[in-house]
Amino acid sequence: MSATTNVASQTQAPSTWSGASVLHWLRTQLFSSPLNTLLTILSVWLLFAFVPGLVDWFLLNATVSATSAQECRKVTGACWSVIVEKHRLILFGVYPYEEQWRPLLAMLLMLGVIILSGVRRFWNFSLLLFWAIALVGAAVLMWGGVFGLTYVENSRWGGLPLTLMLSTFGIAFAFPLGIVLALGRRSNMPAIKTICIVYIELIRGVPLISLLFMSAVMLPLFLPEGLTIDKLLRAQVAIILFAAAYMAETIRGGLQAIPKGQFEGADSLGLTYWQQMRLIVLPQALKIVIPPLVGLFIALFKDTSLVVIIGIYDLTQAAKAALVDQAWRGFSIEIYVFISAIYFVFCYSMSKYSQSLEKRLATEHQR
Repeated sequence: MSATTNVASQTQAPSTWSGASVLHWLRTQLFSSPLNTLLTILSVWLLFAFVPGLVDWFLLNATVSATSAQECRKVTGACWSVIVEKHRLILFGVYPYEEQWRPLLAMLLMLGVIILSGVRRFWNFSLLLFWAIALVGAAVLMWGGVFGLTYVENSRWGGLPLTLMLSTFGIAFAFPLGIVLALGRRSNMPAIKTICIVYIELIRGVPLISLLFMSAVMLPLFLPEGLTIDKLLRAQVAIILFAAAYMAETIRGGLQAIPKGQFEGADSLGLTYWQQMRLIVLPQALKIVIPPLVGLFIALFKDTSLVVIIGIYDLTQAAKAALVDQAWRGFSIEIYVFISAIYFVFCYSMSKYSQSLEKRLATEHQR
């Protein structure tokens, strides 16, 4: 009887809000108190004060057809022609102009395998094969020297492909290292536990800029004479070590949230320690910490822009190089808005995927 009543009430529910319900929502959500009323009025005023001007600058008074900087300076809005003129330098840095199809193709390979990694149907050993093919293909395309491709040293890599590589390798290697550090910090062996604690607290106690400076300036001083390590590789290692320390603490929080009964149940089945972690504990712990882990991934993707301080041509440094041209001076806002949009697309995509993954994993355990 109750089920029939519920169905009938749902059938009779109006598809649109009535005037009374709209007024009720406004009164409860926007004008429920003097403070909320003041904040609502202030927000509306800010929207009316700034949004029309931004729309005029971004769209209505903007241009993409200017053929020179002189024409752009006559426009009252944004001059997106500077993006049209400098987009290859911004996206690919100082990579040889006639060879820029190679970093574009390498970037598409990386994006393709990243997208495949998000599809659960490919969560098996075939994914490792796809990653191996993509990494080898990207390396061949970027370096060249084989199959008739001109050799390009990595000091000339730059732009979006380099940013994508630094963040992808940083996440891919920092994640398993973070798991090992989290397990080591919870270990019953004093030596391993102490080493993990010292490493995590030491790395988390210094900013990433310090690690990048140390990798670029101080590390070569401790190497044997005649032995050199590429600057790009040193920056990548610093990013991995930095991200792993933060991931370790996040994963440790997930491990602590697992009920003790899960460990006892695994012991009763006669599973070894690594079987317990791989089959029972870690899958639950990682599911719990999906939101903070994705937050770390997003932060790491944005933090790759800090390599600009050691002279690596990532997306930010390539954008700054585009501003060196005297003819296009004064249009930095358009260029920085462009690279901000690129960062936003990648970060927002990661955020939306994490939300869908949370929902998918949560519904699997509902009855």
